[in-house]
Amino acid sequence: PGRESGTIGVVLTGWTLSMVAGVSLSAVLADLVHWRAVFAAVAVLAALALTGLTLTSLSDVRKSGPAPTPLGALAVPGIVPLLVACGAFMTAFYGVYGYLGDHLHNGLGRPVSANGLAALAYGAGFGMAALLDGVIDRLGARRVMPFAYLLVAVVYVALAAAGGSFHLTIAMVAAWGLANHLGLNVLVMRLSALDPARRGTIMGLNSAVTYLAVFVGTTAFGPLYSSFGFAASAMVAALLMLVAASAAAWRSPRPV
Repeated sequence: PGRESGTIGVVLTGWTLSMVAGVSLSAVLADLVHWRAVFAAVAVLAALALTGLTLTSLSDVRKSGPAPTPLGALAVPGIVPLLVACGAFMTAFYGVYGYLGDHLHNGLGRPVSANGLAALAYGAGFGMAALLDGVIDRLGARRVMPFAYLLVAVVYVALAAAGGSFHLTIAMVAAWGLANHLGLNVLVMRLSALDPARRGTIMGLNSAVTYLAVFVGTTAFGPLYSSFGFAASAMVAALLMLVAASAAAWRSPRPV
């Protein structure tokens, strides 16, 4: 208690660093050995993770009674604005990140390997933000969340402005990772604190909205990017972040 943000930050950082390292190393492994070697490596890592979980002393607390339903969880006060914020946040991210590689390659004339540098910059920024997680614990996730999303909006505007320069774009991608870490951290904190008895169901709704945003973001931003370019996509993402910030600042009426 009192260190929730730092704990979540460590988990998010590990997840992001593994994603960045996994994408890069899997490509190298496939080139040097065989594409099947990637799946073999994943199987070995999964076995190691299972072994580690088996040996831990942590145990789950089983609850009696029926499991809460997703529709029932939607009645929890405050969850709908947070899911709206999640949807806007993730749609903006996947809409821009999904076409960042094409912009670097076709828009700026960089080799495909530049995509790996962009992923590395994003992961570095995401990981560095863990040093700021203590600020969230001190100020509170509710207070920080709207400002975190406004920060992400500013980064999108900066990405739009820097889109013509490869080096500036990479620098802004690192700042993007830092800002997104803060935004994702406060989102997970607030959702998990809504109703501890329904935490699993609430986080399941968060995952459902996130994967829906993957589809909506990549689908909707495709025509936008092909017709108007990367800068326009980043500006639309900034507008979505204003929606996310407004939803994050929304205060649900207290029950009478």
